[in-house]
Amino acid sequence: MREAANTSVLVIDDEEMVRDNIEEILLPRKNSAESDGVDAAASILFDAPAKPLIAPRTSNIPNFTVDKASNGMEGLELVKKSVQEGRPYAVIFLDMRMPGWDGMETAEQIRKFDSKAEIIFVTAFSDRSIEDIIAKAGQNVGYHCKPYAAEEITQLATKAVTDYNKLRNLEKLIEAISSISLDEQALTPLLRNILDQLATYVETDMALLGRLHDDFVYEKIFAIGSIEEKINVEELVTRLKEAAIQDGEVEQLEDVVFARLDTYTIFAVLKKQEQLKTEKLYLLKLFVLNAAKAIRNAELNEKLLQKEKLSAVGKAVSMMMHDLRSPIKNIKVLTDMMRADYPNNEWLDMIDQCGVQASEIFEDFLDFIKETPIKKSPVDVDKIITEGIKLAEAKNTKGKVTIRKEGLTGLVVPGDESKLKRSIMNLVNNAIDALLDHKTDNPCIHVAADADKATGQVIITVKDNGPGIPQEIAKTLFDPFVTKQKSNGTGLGLAIVKQYVTAHGGTIKTKNEKGATFTINLPMQ
Repeated sequence: MREAANTSVLVIDDEEMVRDNIEEILLPRKNSAESDGVDAAASILFDAPAKPLIAPRTSNIPNFTVDKASNGMEGLELVKKSVQEGRPYAVIFLDMRMPGWDGMETAEQIRKFDSKAEIIFVTAFSDRSIEDIIAKAGQNVGYHCKPYAAEEITQLATKAVTDYNKLRNLEKLIEAISSISLDEQALTPLLRNILDQLATYVETDMALLGRLHDDFVYEKIFAIGSIEEKINVEELVTRLKEAAIQDGEVEQLEDVVFARLDTYTIFAVLKKQEQLKTEKLYLLKLFVLNAAKAIRNAELNEKLLQKEKLSAVGKAVSMMMHDLRSPIKNIKVLTDMMRADYPNNEWLDMIDQCGVQASEIFEDFLDFIKETPIKKSPVDVDKIITEGIKLAEAKNTKGKVTIRKEGLTGLVVPGDESKLKRSIMNLVNNAIDALLDHKTDNPCIHVAADADKATGQVIITVKDNGPGIPQEIAKTLFDPFVTKQKSNGTGLGLAIVKQYVTAHGGTIKTKNEKGATFTINLPMQ
């Protein structure tokens, strides 16, 4: 159920007549018997229908409640009490010149307890500039000169109450986004809508929401307006990199507001000359922090969903493996029987090899699902590359894709030969699929191995001349079930490769450079 709008007003003025007058304007009394008599006499005198002296309130004007204070200290006590009781004032009418605390000092004291109320200075004169008032009392302030008309006070109060409640509703919406469960695809339009409202509030038509990963790789989430044409992303990343922000903190650095949460930074850029203050900065900070939490929750939900999917797939594969294990073992029994009649038949050796490969594929996949620890022994890098390419050649129908191999021989790494060989096969298979699906001219895959003696690592690269990795899946490429525009992809190949490489104490990275390049780093023997 939607909460009623806050229409609570506080009037702080040392003149009782002014306090009562504003109260009378905002809370018009019902006509008394005397005024009814005057209305009746007027109708007889002027031969016209009786009309009330005070016009009835129109429906679009709020039903205000009004409290009054005769000085700043008394007003502050009312503000403190209202905040403590959870019924803060939406609007505060404040005289600028009063005995004791003047309006400016009163506003500064009020801001220590309530930064959200709309303050309207009503005074005959002021020694303060509007810039000075905003700097000390916040940007959610108004200014009106005496003498004033009743309609002006009503309009000021109505607008202030409307602005106050609009911002409170936006604030609640921002706070709610971190607790709702949405996937990233559904979350992004919601964040865009809220940031669009915030951008309007801070008086800019350009904003950018992005993410900076632990390796300081920038990832755009979305932008409003043409801001990307007017900022230097590399300079922005450098500024964020140099800022020593702690986990869970939100900071403003000139025209950038950013929040550090877990392993990445969420930031919003507002193309605005002035430094944001008080209410605007508060809401923007609140948005950035809650957006970061919402994005993290979406990622956690996605990973949980992936685990559930993998668990279901693992159970299905286990059942299949249980049923297929006997037929696969029978292959070797049958080929041994056939060798009695055909002792030198190469086809029988190939059939045996296919049976072994089928068994290895199932076992490796189950190891991936169960995250089984790697059993390490010395592995010849040239051998796993050669055999990995050979396994992938089955996809390279009619030799349409040229596959080249080069690199140092004699390189050895500690690991599981079957899993490393299958990692090379998966990378080459992916490259073949991408090249053939996109009908790349002169398709070519280049597989190379090298050694970095300074770091004690073997570097294996698999590079193709295809279209490269789509930007929208670049950061989730190694997550399970991520695939795009592949005719026969399951979205598990690269996830398996990543797990195998990581289990060997290595790393795998990718980049687009006239095609896609995958780089595996493994510790040497």
